[in-house]
Amino acid sequence: MPLETVPTIVQKSWSELTTEELYEILKLRTDVFYVEQKVDESELDRRDRERTTDHLWIAGENGDVAAYLRVLRDEVAEYEDAHRLPGRVVVGPAYRGRGLAQLLLARVVELYGSEPLLLHSQSYITSLYAPFGFVAVGDEFMEAGIAHRTMYRAGR
Repeated sequence: MPLETVPTIVQKSWSELTTEELYEILKLRTDVFYVEQKVDESELDRRDRERTTDHLWIAGENGDVAAYLRVLRDEVAEYEDAHRLPGRVVVGPAYRGRGLAQLLLARVVELYGSEPLLLHSQSYITSLYAPFGFVAVGDEFMEAGIAHRTMYRAGR
């Protein structure tokens, strides 16, 4: 069964997630970040459980999660005045090339675009974020064994 023409984006806080949803989110993140990309840092950083963290995803076929991201809120801004941090942007291999990450990012901008946003992009995909107003700041750095760039989007 193919994804809907315009997939539905689900948004929930930690306390709203079902165990099935949580399992599918963590399975996708683990399969891509650990198995495929060989990330060398812990995936479960306890930030998922924070009251201010939002989890956004698009359901896939057969009850899996096709694409996911989370939005954290930091009290102290890492850069400029950005307190909201989209991250853990991931699309399952079977769902790539359908624009699902872009749909999730568009939703983040819709929800939080009036606020400054900051993210750590893997260097090879910074172009994914540019159409949403993110610009690279600072030098490239290593995070989880992968080259990254900090990207900032001013609030509008």
